[in-house]
Amino acid sequence: MEEQKNETANTPSTNDTTPKVTGIGGIFFFSDNPQEMKEWYARNLGLETNEWGSSFESRNASRPDEISYLQWSPFQKGSDYFAPSEKEFMINYRVQNMEGLVAKLKRDGVTILDDIASYDYGKFVHILDAEGNKIELWEPA
Repeated sequence: MEEQKNETANTPSTNDTTPKVTGIGGIFFFSDNPQEMKEWYARNLGLETNEWGSSFESRNASRPDEISYLQWSPFQKGSDYFAPSEKEFMINYRVQNMEGLVAKLKRDGVTILDDIASYDYGKFVHILDAEGNKIELWEPA
């Protein structure tokens, strides 16, 4: 007898508060000259840039009224913002239930680099992955 598929099994609930990553919040990378890099991308690829880089908007397929953002930002080469990672990039992941996720990560022995910081636009914390890459977690406000 064939099992009947549960059509809602992979459909995210709008009430889901599971501590987890929900998307990419930003891509950050080193540049020899961040201002020239932003200007090049604006001139050649049409990115609308500001002092931080460029923001991309998208809609959440499960909650179409929700707008998500992805921040693209070149950083001055040698900046210590990615430290202690020695990589030329850092990824920012959008998360839900920051406190629950940080508690889970601590239980799992993940290196948490700082306390959760809160701003008008959301909460942030930095962690290291299994290879020592610094990751920024962001829960939008």
